[in-house]
Amino acid sequence: MSATSPLIVYFSSVSENTHRFVEKLDMRSVRIPLTGAAGEFRVDEPYVLICPTYGGGKATGKPGGFVPKQVIRFLNDEHNRSLITGVIAAGNTNFGEEFCYAGDIISRKCRVPYLYRFELMGTTDDVDRVRAGLADFAQSPAFAATGSLHAAPA
Repeated sequence: MSATSPLIVYFSSVSENTHRFVEKLDMRSVRIPLTGAAGEFRVDEPYVLICPTYGGGKATGKPGGFVPKQVIRFLNDEHNRSLITGVIAAGNTNFGEEFCYAGDIISRKCRVPYLYRFELMGTTDDVDRVRAGLADFAQSPAFAATGSLHAAPA
C-alpha cells in the first residue's frame, strides 16, 4: 500500500463490485457502512470518494436516486464533506447517458474534481489508471487545498 496516495473512502452495495475494485487498488481504504450508523461514520483526513451509481432517472422513471443513501448521509456530515478532495464513480453502461452519474452529482455538489469512472468492478487497466492517477493527484494543488473546495450537502 502506498503512503503517497490519498485515503480512499468508498461505498459498496451487497453486489460488492466497488469493494472488489478497491481491494484490487491495494491502497489505504475505509468503507462506508452498508447498514446501521452510516450517518455517524467519520473520517479525519483528506480522502477521495469511490461511489457506485444506482439506477435512477430514466432507469426507474423517477427523478434522482443515483447516489446511495448511505453516501448522502456520509456527505451530509459537514466534517466529512470538508475533507473530500475528489470523486471516482462506478456504474453500468446499461444506464446510457446516466452511466456513473453519481460522480457528476457529487463532484458538482461538493465542488471537487471528478477523477475517473469505471464499469462494474473495473478492468485491470482501470485499476492501473486509478492507482497512477491517485498517486499524481496526491501531489496536486487540488489535493492540498482541501479546506477551500467544499460547499453544499449531497
